[in-house]
Amino acid sequence: MDVKDYITGNYKQQYQYRSFVPSPVNIDWQISDLSLINLLSEADIKLGELNAFSQLVPDIDYFIKMHVSKEATTSSRIEGTQTNISEVLQKAEYINPEKRDDWEEVQHYILAMDTAIQELQTLPLSNRLIRNAHRILLQGVRGKHKMPGEFRKSQNWIGGSSVNDALFVPPHHEDLPELLSDFEKFLNDIMIPIPHLIKIGIAHYQFETIHPFLDGNGRIGRLLISLYLVSQGLLTRPTLYLSAFFEKHKMLYYDNLNRVRTHNDLIHWLKFFLEGVKQTSESSIETFRRIIKLRQQIEQRDIPTLGKKAKLAQRFLYFLFGSPTTDSQEVANKFSINPSTALRLIDDFMKLGILKEITGFRRNRIFVFDSYINLFK
Repeated sequence: MDVKDYITGNYKQQYQYRSFVPSPVNIDWQISDLSLINLLSEADIKLGELNAFSQLVPDIDYFIKMHVSKEATTSSRIEGTQTNISEVLQKAEYINPEKRDDWEEVQHYILAMDTAIQELQTLPLSNRLIRNAHRILLQGVRGKHKMPGEFRKSQNWIGGSSVNDALFVPPHHEDLPELLSDFEKFLNDIMIPIPHLIKIGIAHYQFETIHPFLDGNGRIGRLLISLYLVSQGLLTRPTLYLSAFFEKHKMLYYDNLNRVRTHNDLIHWLKFFLEGVKQTSESSIETFRRIIKLRQQIEQRDIPTLGKKAKLAQRFLYFLFGSPTTDSQEVANKFSINPSTALRLIDDFMKLGILKEITGFRRNRIFVFDSYINLFK
C-alpha cells in the first residue's frame, strides 16, 4: 500500500453518534512521494548526527535528566499544566500549594519515562509496556480515577461537552482489542519494509486516533516516539523529544493529525512529523554544544581559582548538571560533608556566578544553576 493511497478509516454508527474506526497499519507500505523521501533523508541524517554527538558527550546521563525534565514539562503543558522547568526541578516542599498538582503530574511523567526506558531492556515496545507507563503517569494524580494502566472500557471523545457534539470520537471500546493488537504487531514487525521514522510517524498518528485510555493519551503518544527510537537503536540514549516542536506548532499538530482522518492525507502529517524530527535534532545538538561550552568554561576558568577545594568543587559541578536546583542540606548529604562546609561551597559557586539564590530568605534557601537551566528554556 502506497502511503498516498492509504484510506485511513471509516465511521461506525453507534447509538446517537458515530465513532471513527482507523484502518489497520500492520500492512506492506510503499513510498513514492519524492518530497517525502527527500525529507525523510534529511531527518535521518540529523537524527544520526544527534545520536553520534550524544555518544561523544562525556557523562551524558547528567544532561539527559534535564532533557527528560524539559520533555515532561512541555508535554504536560500541552495538556494544560502550568508548571515550568525551574519549578519541576525543585523539591515538593518548595512548590506553591496551588501548583502542587501540576508539579506532581510532571514528576509522574518523568518517572513513567525513566521506567519505560529501563523496561525496554527486558520488554519489547508493547501494549504491556505502554500500560505500565500509563499506570505510573496517572497513579495518585488528577487522572487517578480514569483507569491508570488499563485500556478504556467506555467511549471517550475529543472536544465538545459530550460525545454528541465532539470534534472527534475515537473508536468504540469494543473495537480496541483488534486495533491495539494490530498496533502492537506494527511496532514490532521487522518484516515490513518501511523506514523507522515513517513507521513511528504512522504509529503516533494511529495511537492518537485509537485514543485507548480515558486520560493521558497525548502524553503517552508523545512518549511513544522516544521509546520507539531507543528500542530500535536509532538512539542509544533518549535524547530526542518532539513535544517542544508540537507545542510551538500546536494548531498545526492537531490539524495535521485530524487531516489524516478527514482527507486520508497521511503524507501531509508525515512531512510535518519529519520536519519536527529534523528541527528538534538540530536544536538538541546545539543544546549539547552549549552544555559542553558552559562546562569547559567553568572547569577551565572558575574551578581552578578554588585551590584546595577544586576537587570537591569539580564533583559538585557534575552534581549540578544532573540536579541544577539544590539546597545546603542536600549538598551536605550528597557529599557527606557538614552543613557549614556545604554552605561555604555553595557560597564559592555564588561568588563565581555559577549559582544564584532564588528565595530571598535567610533560611531554607534554594540555589539554582541558572545559566544551565536557561539552555533548556
